[in-house]
Amino acid sequence: MTKERWQEILGQIKDSFSIEEEGSEHLEEEGGVDVDFVVFKGPLGKMKLELISRPVVLDKKTIYSKRIGSNAQVEYVYSDNERNFKLMAYKWDDSADDWIEMDAKNFNA
Repeated sequence: MTKERWQEILGQIKDSFSIEEEGSEHLEEEGGVDVDFVVFKGPLGKMKLELISRPVVLDKKTIYSKRIGSNAQVEYVYSDNERNFKLMAYKWDDSADDWIEMDAKNFNA
């Protein structure tokens, strides 16, 4: 998934369905995670698509000491310009009053 493909999907959704909510948020965890989302009325009811963008992990450093009872820490080095993208799909469940993740195996390519 790329940012351009996400824009194409958004365009198709806007042309075909009614948009209820659209936006993005930035989380400082894991080197800076960006989440773009759209909520719309689809053929299966209320649906939500999310594009999650994370920086690529370049290196993983483990910091430890050989003393008994000491803790080990893991530090990650993130890329400044390379990103990983992941598309997540959810369906609204009225009985649970929450989003339920849709399994990618159920999609027809």
